[in-house]
Amino acid sequence: MAAWVEGRVLERIEWTPTLFSLRIAADLAPYKAGQFTKLALQRGDQRIQRAYSFVNPPSAPYHEFYLVEIPDGELTPSLGALQPGDSLLVQSQATGFLTLDELPPGRDLWLLSTGTAIGPFLAMLAEREVFERFENLVLVHGVRKGEELTYQGLITSLVEQYGPRFHYVPFVSREPWPDALPGRIPAAIASGELQARVGLAFSAEHSQVMICGNPAMVKETQQTLLELGLAKNLRRAPGNISMENYW
Repeated sequence: MAAWVEGRVLERIEWTPTLFSLRIAADLAPYKAGQFTKLALQRGDQRIQRAYSFVNPPSAPYHEFYLVEIPDGELTPSLGALQPGDSLLVQSQATGFLTLDELPPGRDLWLLSTGTAIGPFLAMLAEREVFERFENLVLVHGVRKGEELTYQGLITSLVEQYGPRFHYVPFVSREPWPDALPGRIPAAIASGELQARVGLAFSAEHSQVMICGNPAMVKETQQTLLELGLAKNLRRAPGNISMENYW
């Protein structure tokens, strides 16, 4: 059974009225970019817990998590109220297989996310390994409203650092937004709009695709990619598509 340790909030970053990040100090076991752990608060004899991915690379001096506050939720309103110095519980052992070492070789890496599920991809992109392994990287982030396109400072630094090798494509589904594609990710793949935007095609020969987001997006995107000739990536049968439902 995984152990729990006490964590202390170092910083709370507010992105929108419902989106925030917590930077936490805690003594955790080593983990990999792309993995997740659990955060919890104790209420009497009940421990309220949920799983969250690390946004930071393992080399960072803190552990960062990106959360959406769910009205009337059991946990997130209380986590959202935490301030620097407050304590919470963190599961010490991370888990999850949406990691770089699970990927077969490829030329292009596509990171397709919605909402707070961009978090594990930001952790991967903060490490040099991903740019050493792949020639081209594409980060896709789908949100409903433009204000939800968070972590722009980090993304801008990646654009400046890696230039034409790194492509960032935002999607905003409920309002027009500068430089963002409208609609949903699977539809833009099916129409070829996403591929045209970055100047790369999906192919079984060159593409590795990681999908992380709400279950409907993950399912539809996978189906669209299968129709383009890509295959699920399994340990016993390496392919192109690796996925994780983000709730």
